Amino acid sequence: MRNRFLLAAAMLVMAACTQAPQQKVMARYVPERADDFVFENNLVAGRFYGKALEGNPTSPGIDVWVKLPGPLVADEWYKGAMEDPDYYHHNHGGKDCYKVAVSLGGGASAPLIDGRLCYPATNYRSFDMLEETPQKVVFVLHYPQWQASETVSVSLDKQVTVLPDTYFCAVEDRYTFSGAETLTVAAGVNRHPAQETLVEECLAPGLYALWEHASDQSIEPEEGMLGVAVVVPGASESQVTPDGIHGICTRVIRSGEAFCYQFGSCWSAGNVKDAAGWFEIVKKQL
Repeated sequence: MRNRFLLAAAMLVMAACTQAPQQKVMARYVPERADDFVFENNLVAGRFYGKALEGNPTSPGIDVWVKLPGPLVADEWYKGAMEDPDYYHHNHGGKDCYKVAVSLGGGASAPLIDGRLCYPATNYRSFDMLEETPQKVVFVLHYPQWQASETVSVSLDKQVTVLPDTYFCAVEDRYTFSGAETLTVAAGVNRHPAQETLVEECLAPGLYALWEHASDQSIEPEEGMLGVAVVVPGASESQVTPDGIHGICTRVIRSGEAFCYQFGSCWSAGNVKDAAGWFEIVKKQL
């Protein structure tokens, strides 16, 4: 009897050890919703705009989705949106309350030529999944060649790595360009100055972070605060663009060279309650 008990206990231990790890990250193409490409971990979520949304808007900006720490929610929200297009604009343990429009949104990058951000002419048009496990997702979004200026044409392959237990995603942008020996690239965040709710900014070389009210309250008011940031190692400078729309960090690259940085976000309804806490988290990323 004792041997049977020990054998059963051993089998239970082995079963527990061989169980699949809990899924804490995901990313996928969303054909059922306007060619979105969504990404998520147990702390943050967001999406990139695809072909079906071009013109409404055509934008490289990252759309931040706020969420409570814990289970993955993006698939549930998209399922709800099939019956109610505004489903994820209502609070279901988080929501889409961040306005991107034509901007860098919550941490995209773009060439900076003569003081002007030169956005791609299209949204991402194709993608590759490089790695997909319950603990790590790596994908690449492809932006076809566009004319960034009269003399410079550019294409972009944007590689994003999503890991669990962090407010940040790692990016490796590869700009291939002609018409210039080097290109200044800026990674940044939309400051939403029209909201007049920008609470504080943290500005240093290679780092731009802010703390502000929700910028899209067209469906449902939101009293919480959002933190967004970009961290660019080796950046030459950080600044606010002349129009006041963006906080950016810039670095000069050659064609095909990796432009590496991180973008991140948080929500005051979760674990990060105030600007000071957010800025401490951001500074540790540099």
